[in-house]
Amino acid sequence: MIRINAMGEACPLPVVKTLRALQSLGGAGSVETLVDNETAVQNLRRLAESKGCSIEVETISDAEYRVTITAAEGAELPKEEAIACAAPAAQKKTVVVISADHMGEGNEELGRALLKAFLFALTQQETLPAAILFYNAGAAVTCEGSASLEDLQALQSQGVEILTCGTCLNYYGLTEKLRVGEVTNMYVIAEKQLQADCIIRP
Repeated sequence: MIRINAMGEACPLPVVKTLRALQSLGGAGSVETLVDNETAVQNLRRLAESKGCSIEVETISDAEYRVTITAAEGAELPKEEAIACAAPAAQKKTVVVISADHMGEGNEELGRALLKAFLFALTQQETLPAAILFYNAGAAVTCEGSASLEDLQALQSQGVEILTCGTCLNYYGLTEKLRVGEVTNMYVIAEKQLQADCIIRP
């Protein structure tokens, strides 16, 4: 078993270190990672699910979690360069990035109305984005009280990934108020943009 102490380390380091450790196993084996927040646990859970691994989580205290990810016999985890490969040209990917709770510069009330209209307009398009990434103040758009929840839920139901930065949710005290999509980390946010053919920043 490989043991990693990621206590106090910011996203995406716990995920990156755990992924590299899993890759170094070369097959069956376990990686145990210590983290200090629930968001990191959820990020590691998504990593395990995406790689077909089993996961066990032990809560040691409110600020310490032991996460054990186990790769089955015969498992072949791709090396990092394979994970970051570009999407085939035939599968053009558009990613929308929302980094504020309003659209454009100027009056913020107008900007919030514009962003709501933009997200509604996305629901009416024939070609939908592959993912919408929310970070910094944009994290509020996927949370309780947002005027765009219905539109985002409609997009999600049509296969659009709705991903919100977990560090940002923590910073703004919104972790328990997420109402659509999933919590993600900066590793995935970077990966999604690197793999995109087109990035839209309204």
